[in-house]
Amino acid sequence: MNAGQSAAAGAVVAAHQRTGRRIAVQGVETFLLDRGDGEPVVCVHGVPASSFLYRKVLDELAARGLRGIAFDLPGLGLADRPRDFDYSWTGLGRYAAAVVDALDLDRFHLVGHDIGAPVAFELAARRSDRVASLTILNAPVAVGSFRRPLVMKPFAVPGLGEIYLRAVTPAIFRRLMRWQGIADRSKITDAELDAYLLLLRGTDQGRAFLQIMRSFELTQAKDQLYRRVLRDSGLRVQIIWGEADPALPVATRGEQARRAADLPTIHRLPGRHFLQEDNAPALADLIARHVSN
Repeated sequence: MNAGQSAAAGAVVAAHQRTGRRIAVQGVETFLLDRGDGEPVVCVHGVPASSFLYRKVLDELAARGLRGIAFDLPGLGLADRPRDFDYSWTGLGRYAAAVVDALDLDRFHLVGHDIGAPVAFELAARRSDRVASLTILNAPVAVGSFRRPLVMKPFAVPGLGEIYLRAVTPAIFRRLMRWQGIADRSKITDAELDAYLLLLRGTDQGRAFLQIMRSFELTQAKDQLYRRVLRDSGLRVQIIWGEADPALPVATRGEQARRAADLPTIHRLPGRHFLQEDNAPALADLIARHVSN
C-alpha cells in the first residue's frame, strides 16, 4: 500500500471510528455502531470483516424506524485482541451475550452473517427469551459437514496462515473481495476495501484473526445445537443469500441452511458474499419486513 492509499484507507477508518463508540464488556473493549430508534436489530459480522461491514445497513435500518446495532467481535476490527481470549464460536457467543446485556436489550432481533451466524446461534441459545427473530445471511449452518471455502483454508493452517496473510497485499485483497464478495464495483471504493484490510490486520497484524480461523467448532454437537435454535426455539427465522456467492453457493450452502431451518424459501438478492455492500437497501427492506411480522 503506497502512502496515498494508506492515507486514504486510514481516513476511512478514522471516519468510521467517529460514527461509533467504545464499550468495555467482561474486561475486553469493543467498538460499537448504534443508529436509529425503534426495535433493536443486532447485526453480527463474520470474517474477514467487522462492524464496518454493516455501516450502510444500519443507516438503512434507521431510515425504516429501527435501531441498528453492530459491534466488533474480539480479535477483529477495532476490538481488543487479547491473546488468552476464547476465540471459538462458544467464546465469541458468550461475549456477544454479554454485549447485549451491557446494552440492556430486553428484546431484540438478530442478524448473523458468515461465521457471525454461528455466533448469533450461540447468543440466541443463551438469551432465547429475549431474541424476537433471526435473519441468516450467507452463512455456515450445517456445521457438522461444513468445510472452509478454498480461499479461506490456508488461514486455518499454522505457519501457512501467517505466510498467507503477510503475502496478501492491498491489490490482492481488493481483487479477492471483488471476486468473492462484492459484485457491483460502483458500490465500494478502493479506500474502503483497503480499510477492510487495515481493520483485519489491526494492532496485532492479524494474529487474533488467525486464532478465530483455527477455532471453528465443526462438530455434530454444535450442528445439533444450531438446528435446535433454528427449529425448536420458536424464533421467527428467515434466510437471505447473495445469489452469486462463490464461497458459499446458494445451491449448496444456502439449501443446507434452508433445510436446517425447515423453511420453504430463501430470499435471494443480486450480489455475492457481502450483500451489505452490494445491496444494503434491499437487505434492510427484508430485515424490516421480518421484524414487523
